[in-house]
Amino acid sequence: MLTLRQIEVIRAIMVTGSIAGAARLLNVAAPGISRLMKYSEDTLGVRLFDRRAGRYVPTPQARHIFNLLDTVHHKIEDLQSAVDGLARGDRQELCIASVPSIANVMMPRAVAALRRRYPDLALDINILKIEEAIDYLLLGRGELVAISSRFDHPLIKFELLASGRLLCIVPENGPLGTRERITPAEMAEFSLIGINPKDPYGAIMAAMFENAGLEYRMNIKARFGTTVCSLVAQGLGIAIIDEFTVAYGQVPGLKRLTIDAESIFHTYAAYRNDVSLSAFAEQFLRLLRAEMTAASSLGG
Repeated sequence: MLTLRQIEVIRAIMVTGSIAGAARLLNVAAPGISRLMKYSEDTLGVRLFDRRAGRYVPTPQARHIFNLLDTVHHKIEDLQSAVDGLARGDRQELCIASVPSIANVMMPRAVAALRRRYPDLALDINILKIEEAIDYLLLGRGELVAISSRFDHPLIKFELLASGRLLCIVPENGPLGTRERITPAEMAEFSLIGINPKDPYGAIMAAMFENAGLEYRMNIKARFGTTVCSLVAQGLGIAIIDEFTVAYGQVPGLKRLTIDAESIFHTYAAYRNDVSLSAFAEQFLRLLRAEMTAASSLGG
């Protein structure tokens, strides 16, 4: 039986009409081509070429073989093209989702890195509330959700993404704009713009004040961090927010202050434990974790 290398060499001689031409086509040394052709003829027990006027011409009895070889060669090219396309993500789609706090800055950075690795990969990206994540996964709408809390579910696995801290954001040109740090007592003197204390980050925020025996005023509540940032930038108050939402100074007009209190939180990648992640989802998970770890004040 001919090997793929023998098929490649025999076809190259057939196409170019010479040993030297086949060697150039395959970018190898001519003696190796000559030896492999001789070995192939001995193995098959058939002379494949006649030499006429310095050129190699297929023998009459070998012409049918050459037609089949050409067909096999094109099939191999089709296979290689399909494999190369798979490596680029061609005709593949990755469906992923995130809660808003991770989707604002971290998700686009990880997606950009993924696109560099798989330039032809199609992407379907959804922004979900925490309570929507389970249906998204169980109904097969996507493979993975980046989420800001975990809970017990028999079909969902939660894998740690990164840990971070809550920060206090203030108007850049406001009275706190020159500060680098702030205490819960100092924050309690200002009107807070914030998220519901029942939300994961809201619960950590509320615990800061409760542990310090402080009351706080929250005159404006907003569900999503991007809205909170915009409200603070308008000078409507200060806010406590996760550091991933405001990473890399994405929102102009804000100053980020370190809070002198315990404010560590954890984020997770949620996916079904009964279905294997695709190579694309696994790569995205690695890239997202790397981006979040790099952006976190706890990452170093």
